[in-house]
Amino acid sequence: MNITASMVKELRDKTNAGMMDCKKALKETSGDIEKAIIYLREKGLLQAAKKSGRIASEGLTTALISADGKKGVVIEVNSETDFVAKNEEFKNFVTEAAQAVVENSPKDLEALKAVVLNDGKTVQETLTDKIAKIGENMSLRRFGEVKVDNGVVVDYIHGGGKISVVVALESEGDTVALTDIGKDLAMQVAAMSPKYISIEDVDAEFLAQEKKILTAQALNEGKPENIVEKMVEGRLNKQLKEICLLEQVFVKDTDLTVKKVISDTAKKLGSEIKVADVLRYEVGEGIDKRSESFADEVAKQMGL
Repeated sequence: MNITASMVKELRDKTNAGMMDCKKALKETSGDIEKAIIYLREKGLLQAAKKSGRIASEGLTTALISADGKKGVVIEVNSETDFVAKNEEFKNFVTEAAQAVVENSPKDLEALKAVVLNDGKTVQETLTDKIAKIGENMSLRRFGEVKVDNGVVVDYIHGGGKISVVVALESEGDTVALTDIGKDLAMQVAAMSPKYISIEDVDAEFLAQEKKILTAQALNEGKPENIVEKMVEGRLNKQLKEICLLEQVFVKDTDLTVKKVISDTAKKLGSEIKVADVLRYEVGEGIDKRSESFADEVAKQMGL
């Protein structure tokens, strides 16, 4: 299969691995990007993914809680430049859009765009007006909401809207105390970006694939087969403690896990506390910067 510069670019953007390693991985996997990522991981060639340096879209996220404290939403609106993201009109629109989600619970982006705001214009019409006035393209990217029947939803906005989090806690405990621990948990989520709430939430397919990858890594490192299983178990447990919120070290007191903090608080309140849901949005995550010259640069260096 012909491996193109754009394919190499896509894999490199996702993994930050070297260009020649990316080309080899794609050749070994017949151009399948996802399989190539696994190949790089198995060979220990996958580096830490680039973060803000490769995030293309600017913009804002925000979080908003309903008046009764039972529902929370997070929304992301993108702009072309950070300058526009700091514009007061843009900020106000993001807040208006979040409020529209709180009040209307639209099922998707198209439904949100059709919501009529207080001035009689729809969300999309208002956004179109902002684009014309500010002179830069802007777009509604995504939104989500969490709810509780009993308990509270708490929000946290970091960096003026670079990261926004909502945490839903189900409990019969004191609302003020729940809000306090909810704020700590929301800050934890913002800082540590867990993928799951608990180990029980991790799907079997993910675990099976991670075991396969970790096993291949250990064997490629030349470790004896008789100790590979224990090594893989240890590495997998370490990984789960990093990606599962309840297993993470509590950032405000590193002697405790998040699970222990919640358990201790529940005892004080005399009521069980369950983390029912979590949402975390970071501006531009998963979107790569445009780089018209990069594909040409790759082609030149690799002779594609």
